[in-house]
Amino acid sequence: MNRDRIFYLDKSFRQSVYGIFIIMIIMISAFAKESVVIRVNQIGYLPQEPKIAVVLSEKQLEGRSFELVDAESDAVIFTSEFNKVEGSWGEFSYGYRIDFSGIDRTGTYRIKINKPKTLSREFKISDAVYNGYSEYLLKYIRQQRCGYNPFTDEVCHKKDGRTMYGPMPDSTYVDASGGWHDAGDHLRYMLTSGNTICRMLFAYLENKAIFVDNFNDLGQPGANGIADILDEIKWGLEWMLKMHPAADRLFHQVADDRDHVGFKLPHLDTADYGWGPGSYRVVYYANGKPQGLFKYQNTSTGVANLAGRYAAAMAMGYRVWKEDLGDEDFANRCLKAGQEVYEMGLRQPGCQEGTPCRAPYRYSENTWADDMEWGAAELYKVTKESRYLGEAKNFAKLINTNSWMGRDTASHYECYPFMNMGHYALFEVADKAFQDTLIGYYKAQIEGVKVRADQNLFNIGIPFIWCSNNLAAAFVTQCLLYEKMTGDPRYHELMVAHRDWLLGNNPWGVSQFVGIPKDGVTPLHPHTPMIPHLNRLPIGGLNDGPVYTSIYNSLKGIRLYEEDEYVRFQSDYVVFHDDLGDYSTNEPTLDGTAEAIYFFSLFANLNH
Repeated sequence: MNRDRIFYLDKSFRQSVYGIFIIMIIMISAFAKESVVIRVNQIGYLPQEPKIAVVLSEKQLEGRSFELVDAESDAVIFTSEFNKVEGSWGEFSYGYRIDFSGIDRTGTYRIKINKPKTLSREFKISDAVYNGYSEYLLKYIRQQRCGYNPFTDEVCHKKDGRTMYGPMPDSTYVDASGGWHDAGDHLRYMLTSGNTICRMLFAYLENKAIFVDNFNDLGQPGANGIADILDEIKWGLEWMLKMHPAADRLFHQVADDRDHVGFKLPHLDTADYGWGPGSYRVVYYANGKPQGLFKYQNTSTGVANLAGRYAAAMAMGYRVWKEDLGDEDFANRCLKAGQEVYEMGLRQPGCQEGTPCRAPYRYSENTWADDMEWGAAELYKVTKESRYLGEAKNFAKLINTNSWMGRDTASHYECYPFMNMGHYALFEVADKAFQDTLIGYYKAQIEGVKVRADQNLFNIGIPFIWCSNNLAAAFVTQCLLYEKMTGDPRYHELMVAHRDWLLGNNPWGVSQFVGIPKDGVTPLHPHTPMIPHLNRLPIGGLNDGPVYTSIYNSLKGIRLYEEDEYVRFQSDYVVFHDDLGDYSTNEPTLDGTAEAIYFFSLFANLNH
């Protein structure tokens, strides 16, 4: 309420004791509205990296100063003046960037502004700030298990499923149990699950030292002699093997949007796919053609997108189970399946999209050469067959720099996965000349993001399409891999900005990972059935993230269940809501969470 309205109240009311009490409450509420807010990476900062915070203010602050203070003693460590206005957001007309990169002393700090008196949240500077958080991300993925779910201690979807579009008669039973639920619903996709497994395998292969063993293969507490990330990877690989029951066959999706009939726990699923409530669910065969049983269909053109990632996952799985775990039988099963499905990709170039039903929304992937490049490169590493290396190079040239990076928008999951791991996988085995070509591809994409970021107060260059947090996480990975390939640190600050955006240095001041950091401001009402039914948070999950306001306003069936606590930070440009009803910005995703495991494990591995 505007404070001026207080004095328009009836005089007799104002003079009463009750009236005075009400006026005091109104005035306290009015003055409690912060005119300045400070946004930081809530998990903290590594000592040798850039350290940027952002200040949003209703009034100009030029000429005033800020201080970096010790959180315990309040001793001033660093002070500087605010420079030029660098942007605005929501109700805040003035935005400033604070740079304290020169401070590398380990400690706990706050940023302090004296006029008007404002304090940031506490944050740490330390080599250890990322330690342990990779296990949080794995906790979320473990919670998504289909079949036996250790989070609920129940078994779900025992009757998955009955086929459609396959070479066998429709409604033929196949065993498609296992894998993970995709997000806050109960669908399962080869499209996202294959990428999830690839990202976890890559993170493990790059940073083995930091992964621990606290759970068994069922996801129950208790060590079993195998790193927990490998237990999770094998859970997914076993499902992928089931989805490829013969040399020339591949299934790609279990269930469809008939699932969307309200919040329900997986083992109490009542969705009806034509065989009765809570009974069999449909399993879609990857035929590389348009699919859709009801009003809506996809525009599929092939299966190479799935096949390339499948081959990459199985080839990396072969390496781990043969070399690290000594299980040659499982390793050989993986390699054989990977080679078979890769050949399917060669025969059917194009993309198998997600299959819709009653609603138009689907995963609309239309890039596939990047996936085949990745699969070919990983197969070459384990077989040394020269044909795979040659094919990987051809696919690399075909995909080139095609990406969402530099764009204003893209269709939902159009350029998927959200960064091309194939270029990095091929770089490790390519000749010097072709390595330079691959570096050039990565650099051109990063520059496209940089052009947009240079115009943004938070130095963010992603388009705010659905699952924008996945884009940010993938961009962090690409910058880190570029730096590893070249030794060139020129994009390190840009990488840090996108990582910090995910960890609270954003207009809303909310980390986009549920429960990370453990004492931070993180989503409390993510779009998942675990909230209304179990009142338990999906710790570790990366939410979809902010979207263009135009996208939010166009979505079907979306609504807020509670008053928007972040209304001051919304704009005609971008919105984010921590609300159970917002499935566009506040739903944790399987693949986005897996994407982030690499950089969390890398930053934790720096001090090992």
